[in-house]
Amino acid sequence: MKYFRKLVGEKCYLSPVSMDDVEKYTEWLNDMEIGQFVTLSQIVLDMEKETELLRKLMRENYIFAIVEKDTNKVIGNCGIHQVSQVHRNASLGIFIGEKTFWNQGIGTEATSLLLDFAFNILNLHNVYLSVMSYNKRAIRCYEKIGFKKVGVQREFMFVSGQYHDVFIYDILASEFTSPYVKKIYDYSISDEAGRSKISIV
Repeated sequence: MKYFRKLVGEKCYLSPVSMDDVEKYTEWLNDMEIGQFVTLSQIVLDMEKETELLRKLMRENYIFAIVEKDTNKVIGNCGIHQVSQVHRNASLGIFIGEKTFWNQGIGTEATSLLLDFAFNILNLHNVYLSVMSYNKRAIRCYEKIGFKKVGVQREFMFVSGQYHDVFIYDILASEFTSPYVKKIYDYSISDEAGRSKISIV
């Protein structure tokens, strides 16, 4: 499978999605252990439905594959959704489908790279998300990056025989430090300035 390094971290990079991975996405989203965190447990997806869903998401949103850097193996998916150009806000979604890569900090890094794209490429001001109250791992990840809890939807989702709260988190551009984009552009600008100075001398 061919992936392209759009935004690069130390452990992973974000690439445009490859439709060759539809079977892998279908496998992940039918896994109940994963589905409980992305609130898709009630959906029964075959490869045809997943292909339609993925193409629709790619048309209307900014969707990336999360690729492990050393092996170039796709391990998850993330995206910026519901972009408002007027209000400069959008929602964020992410999941790591390969469970052997859970608890390794890759989700945190991928989320930071995605926010870098949202704030420093799309010029958004506010990015928000919702997370199940029992998803402690994701909550730790979001809070580590700088997301702040701004609301609770009480007993909002029915999972495993009971209702659960959904927490709303958001982060502002001013609260985020670019891990990749600004370094690339700052280097290019300083390099260009250096070459210009040399040519003038």
